[in-house]
Amino acid sequence: MAKNSSHIVSQKKPRNRLLDYLQYLALRWVEMILCCFPVEANLYTACVLGDLMYVVDRKHRDRALGNLRRSFPGMAEAECRRIARRSMRQFFSFGVEFIFTTRLVRLESWRKFVELKDFQTTLDLLLKKDRGLIMLTGHYGNWEILGYVLATLGFPTTSVARTLDNPYVNEFALGVRERRGQRIVDKRGMTVPVMQAISRCEPVGFIADQNAGSKGLFVDFFGRKASTYKAIGLLAMQNEVPIVIGYARRVEGAFRFHVGVQDIIYPADWQGQDDPLIYITQRYTAAIEQFVRDDPGQYLWIHRRWKTRPKGEVSERFD
Repeated sequence: MAKNSSHIVSQKKPRNRLLDYLQYLALRWVEMILCCFPVEANLYTACVLGDLMYVVDRKHRDRALGNLRRSFPGMAEAECRRIARRSMRQFFSFGVEFIFTTRLVRLESWRKFVELKDFQTTLDLLLKKDRGLIMLTGHYGNWEILGYVLATLGFPTTSVARTLDNPYVNEFALGVRERRGQRIVDKRGMTVPVMQAISRCEPVGFIADQNAGSKGLFVDFFGRKASTYKAIGLLAMQNEVPIVIGYARRVEGAFRFHVGVQDIIYPADWQGQDDPLIYITQRYTAAIEQFVRDDPGQYLWIHRRWKTRPKGEVSERFD
């Protein structure tokens, strides 16, 4: 068995380092060009590129429309198409915002770009520093801004994310994400650093609407079963820490965000439940669904959230 395993590993296609570096150089060239113009002008260009993507990228357009039709079965077709187009615009807006975040969001200037909504209870939990805190969001608005703003305010967060395949681009992305003290850990080796952060009474951040595959826990999301990771609920139960579900909603046409909290799940809420893990997972998934419903055009509908189906259920065509 060991021999076969090593053979499989050895067959993994190696990275083309020259191609990786050329991609990195292209990214830095785009960054240089973007920084020659005001952020609002770049956001306008991002919308134009999103509209172009909607027209020419049939695969992702059909996936977004398929997900929207099944999530909002009573929605008019014209509205589905409008939201799908907006969602694709967000894809490019995210890239512009990522590049400009370190240039604009600082301790002395963050209030110009971020407005906190229903955030006082969460701030109180962060300021107490008497226990850890799990903070969740979804592929909605600008999810990257959440950890960055918290770190800017003096609350360094350990955030779990997948390491990018291109090592040069990954290093660039880490330079942005970790500029103010946020720490990014790879999801494949997250256990030790996450437990250490919780033991230091620091917040830990997750993107909580990832497809978890066949071993995930299936809970309702927009009326359909969605495979969801068990790790978040198990982590909360093991350490008895609250879970904050929040969002960073864009203000259209501007580099500005409403950062808010949709729900907070306390240990007392799941104690006494018949199945605490299902309760936690379904409740935070419902909270994500609610802020998506408030402005569905800011959700990443090309995301393959419903890719894995429960046993006996046929895979959906556009997932």
